[in-house]
Amino acid sequence: MRAASPVDFDRDVKPILAAHCYECHGTDKTKAGLKLTDRDGAIMKLKSDAVAVVPGKPDASALIARVVTTDVEERMPPEKPALKPAQVATLKQWIAEGAAYGVHWAYRPIVRVDPPAVKTADWAANDIDRFVLASLEGAGVIPSPPADKATLIRRLSLDLTGLPPTPAEVDSFTNDAAPDAYAKLVDRLLASPHFGERWGRHWLDKARYADSDGYEKDTPRPDAYVFRDWVIKAINDDMPFDRFTVEQLAGDLLPGASNEQRIATAFHRQTLTNKEGGADQEQFRVEATFDRAETTGAVWLGLTVGCARCHNHKYDAITQREYYQLFAYFNNGDEVNLQLPGSTDEVRKYKLALAEHNKQVKAIEAQIADGKTPATPAAKKKLEADLAALKKKAPAAPGLAVRVIGQRTANPRPNTMLHRGDFLQPGEQVTPGSLATLHAFTPRDPQKPDRLDLANWLTSPANPLTPRVAANDIWQKLFGKGLVRTPDDFGVRGERPTHPELLDWLADEYRRVGWSRKALIRTIVLSSTYRQSAAYRLDLAERDPENKLLARQNRFRVDGEIVRDATLAASGLLSRKIGGPSVFPALPPDIAALSYANNFRWTTSPGEDRYRRGMYTFHKRTAPHPNLISFDCPDGNATQIQRAISNTPLQALTTLNNESFHEAAQALARRTLAEGGPADDARVGHAFRLCLARSPDATELAELRSLLASARAFYTANEQAAVKLAGTTKSSNAAELAAWVATVRVVLNLDEFLTRE
Repeated sequence: MRAASPVDFDRDVKPILAAHCYECHGTDKTKAGLKLTDRDGAIMKLKSDAVAVVPGKPDASALIARVVTTDVEERMPPEKPALKPAQVATLKQWIAEGAAYGVHWAYRPIVRVDPPAVKTADWAANDIDRFVLASLEGAGVIPSPPADKATLIRRLSLDLTGLPPTPAEVDSFTNDAAPDAYAKLVDRLLASPHFGERWGRHWLDKARYADSDGYEKDTPRPDAYVFRDWVIKAINDDMPFDRFTVEQLAGDLLPGASNEQRIATAFHRQTLTNKEGGADQEQFRVEATFDRAETTGAVWLGLTVGCARCHNHKYDAITQREYYQLFAYFNNGDEVNLQLPGSTDEVRKYKLALAEHNKQVKAIEAQIADGKTPATPAAKKKLEADLAALKKKAPAAPGLAVRVIGQRTANPRPNTMLHRGDFLQPGEQVTPGSLATLHAFTPRDPQKPDRLDLANWLTSPANPLTPRVAANDIWQKLFGKGLVRTPDDFGVRGERPTHPELLDWLADEYRRVGWSRKALIRTIVLSSTYRQSAAYRLDLAERDPENKLLARQNRFRVDGEIVRDATLAASGLLSRKIGGPSVFPALPPDIAALSYANNFRWTTSPGEDRYRRGMYTFHKRTAPHPNLISFDCPDGNATQIQRAISNTPLQALTTLNNESFHEAAQALARRTLAEGGPADDARVGHAFRLCLARSPDATELAELRSLLASARAFYTANEQAAVKLAGTTKSSNAAELAAWVATVRVVLNLDEFLTRE
């Protein structure tokens, strides 16, 4: 038995019971009448007269007898491996100590604790570091040294804007010896309009953003970008997260709701729409409502509420009734359109076009009324036909119909539970409500709770989950992993935070600074913890292979959009225009042909729109751009709390051969020749700095010099290959340009270029 320290139920016992017992003895299923999710159920006498848990007496507890027996017919869990000796010892000690239960860590009130005292206080730049350093010192581990300045500005630029720094920006920072040089860099990047793009894309993953309906027909949504632009602006404006929440869940219910607040509700219009012939629209309305309830639970509560759609949640304290109480908030939120007016310039152009159109109509009407001009009945008939055709071509008034959510007031739908989630089998009636295991729910009107009440409940100071989930999400974006490694599951089956006190400190700090996303990010990135080197440490290979102690920064491949954005930025092709309708960059042949009945044509955008950032690429759910999907971008069919990061041969083939990346390599070669000076080494160094924010070392320079020489020799002897690779019709300099294309393409494909160090 464990004797070192008292057992903590939430930390030590619950993970064992959740993994091995709750499936059969949880909130949904209680085989043999045994329920182990609460103390009353665990200590009650069963029909068999056995008692699973006898507090203080592990040897008299049937639970212990059943997990240690060698009789395979009696041993628990059945048909699964036996518990490990250490797990059995933990259960015995827990029972011996009284079998106390406790509130799940994520449901406990947030308590801000003072940062612990540490030995090497000089390392701590702020309170975050004291929490981290205390864990490191307790484990006998020292933190990593800070990253060098070039690495730091590239890391910070990618994290905050999704774009690499320019050589001039790197020089400015590395040459700034002022004590506040780094703080000034942080503030500049937080103020960048590209900050809203980077962090807006993170949010769009949660919103399951796409530019089409989904399902078989997958019709385009030309207005989808309006919500995307709202997100970018809200984040650039640093809209407090509680307000950000309220407007997206219930902007239409705010007093005197503005168009902007109603646009915000398009968060829940990103659900799929089925326009297939013969589809039961009520079935898919209910499916969309399921999605809205479950997405809300995942994004703001970090809970898998969808597991309670058909029955009580098997692990977490979420009943099926409570699921349909959440469902009820969205059941009468109708899918409606908001008509937006055109811009001032659009209105001006419309008035001019309308005046010209009316002038032409009046001219033909005058001819018909004259009675003399139409010399024959046939001529008159033709004029009348021309007039009818002209009237049909009247210029359309400027504006755009945007998909939003609006509350149904007439003939509200009844709110009922659905047996096994079947829309054809309504059951008991329910009213909108909350989860009993969390804080109290106090709607504005107890008789008519609505989405605004839900949003207020989610952002209530008493809510322990939303601040923890939101703070963990920000940490995850800045470290690659959250303090809770299961950001979509703060429930019983999810992982405990690696630094519980730090998570609570961050959650409380987020609220203390007025839910300012920028303020919390600033605090985190100014910490010494964030600024550590990401270099792998052999001394921690076995002790902390997943870097849970945070003894270094993490290195990870940048998101799919950023792979292309960084490539375009280094080449000089990137358009930095923000917002507006989605664009259509070059697409490999036959991808667009996958559309239903050829109902969609992908026409490559001209000019700078061809080189817009990846977040503006038109996202068709049934045929997303392969450059994005190859690098793990979400498909937009469901909320994505955390992206997967894969490493596949297809990714290398994409960045080496795809048209967009090849075009960028050509542009980078031209830029290198134009800006890098006359000497090869200087040119290589310039390309390196454009891509990696640093100069090559002697070994790297020698390798690239050798590659350049062999490429020159090959393309000088193979003129047609040179012209093809260089993308030029001039054979006079094709060999030189092709040699540089081959050289800089290698730099663009370095692991370091695709990785945030």
